Amino acid sequence: MNNWIVVVDDEALSLTNAKGMLGEENMRVSCLRSGRDLLRFVEKNSPDLILLDVLMPEMDGFETFSALREYEEKAGKPHIPVIFLTGENDSAKEKQGLMLGASDFIRKPFNKEILVKRIDNTIKNNKTIEILTEEAMLDKLTGFLNKSRGAEMIAKLCSRKTGSMMIMDLDSFKLVNDLYGHDNGDKVLQMFANVIRRNIRETDTVARVGGDEFLAFFEDLLDERVIATIAERLNAQLTEEMAALLGEDNGIPLGVSAGVVMIPEHGRDYEKLFSLADDALYTVKDNGKHGCYIYREPVDGIEDDKEDPEEKLERVIKIVEERNDAGGALKLGKDSFTAAYRFMMRFYKRYGGTATLLYFSMEPVFEMNKMELADVCKHFSDLLQKTLRLSDLIMQNASNSFFIMLTERTRAEAEGAIRRIMSAWESTEYSKNVKTSHIYKYMDFYEKTKND
Repeated sequence: MNNWIVVVDDEALSLTNAKGMLGEENMRVSCLRSGRDLLRFVEKNSPDLILLDVLMPEMDGFETFSALREYEEKAGKPHIPVIFLTGENDSAKEKQGLMLGASDFIRKPFNKEILVKRIDNTIKNNKTIEILTEEAMLDKLTGFLNKSRGAEMIAKLCSRKTGSMMIMDLDSFKLVNDLYGHDNGDKVLQMFANVIRRNIRETDTVARVGGDEFLAFFEDLLDERVIATIAERLNAQLTEEMAALLGEDNGIPLGVSAGVVMIPEHGRDYEKLFSLADDALYTVKDNGKHGCYIYREPVDGIEDDKEDPEEKLERVIKIVEERNDAGGALKLGKDSFTAAYRFMMRFYKRYGGTATLLYFSMEPVFEMNKMELADVCKHFSDLLQKTLRLSDLIMQNASNSFFIMLTERTRAEAEGAIRRIMSAWESTEYSKNVKTSHIYKYMDFYEKTKND
């Protein structure tokens, strides 16, 4: 069997008999003489089962059992199954032991066959319960703790350990489900779970607490530089894995935003700490995503500077102004383009306007490496900026495709702009290396607002 059994009894003869019987069944046996010896023993050892005598001086079996369970709870250790031993025929004590939570009750002197069978059954039943309990605690998709068990365990860690709590959220994950289907969405979540595993230690605890939201407790980790490095690695490795899973041109700006709170600097109450980490997370979300922010208490009592309100306004305008000195259409990153696009569409739907949504795709005519294709697309991007108006928006959707929003044009003007783009591009030497195709959608919101 090779199970490890601890026998706790103040009688030397009982210890000798038990060790002999169990040793014959290839069990490893450790003998202890008191309850206090057992409590010290389990601090560094994890046997499969404990045989615990009820009648012992100083600390009886029932007191020892209660102290053992209290220690296991505080230490976050699994319960070791316990079988009580007694030389008395006392049904009241047997009932008391079972009500405390013991697995079984065996009378002395031992019958070897009965002793071995009950030990075997108890260990098997305990392992079955452990498996069922573990399955109930885990998120089946990622293998991390599920929301309820994760919250419970991390709350306990916050109450007694030093470290940091991190909430991680996948940016733009909804697009994976919308564009590539929920099966691929599940694969992305499993992939991200593996990325997390590569970047944590055995002492760290992770749970999946939402669709694309994860919660982690990093024990004894208070170094902000290390935390920032973890967030950087998560983003870099997620980008690599995403390209391998859905292709480099998947077009989704998937990334990780993380909010962190330090413990016990900001207390030990789990609900409060989670709320602070969540605030930190949305600081990242509101400032470009794909990063990490560590919560800090707001500083009270600092007087605002004496800068004139008009000067403040001019300074803010300069900071947020995005036009480049060279003129031409405005090329934006995906997040900025998305925000601008949504604003423009809301404006048009309310007050009227026209928008032409234009998509360009470029395919190499002959075999071309990534650097060569990137160079061709860079020239096409520069041409778009020079050819289009200041009020037009450009986004490079993937390595070889562009999404463009032409504003305030009639359909004829929009089609004329497309012809100018194609004519200017076909006059360049780069156009010979790629096949350029396009499709557009024209929308007139003036008619809609008039009808409304």
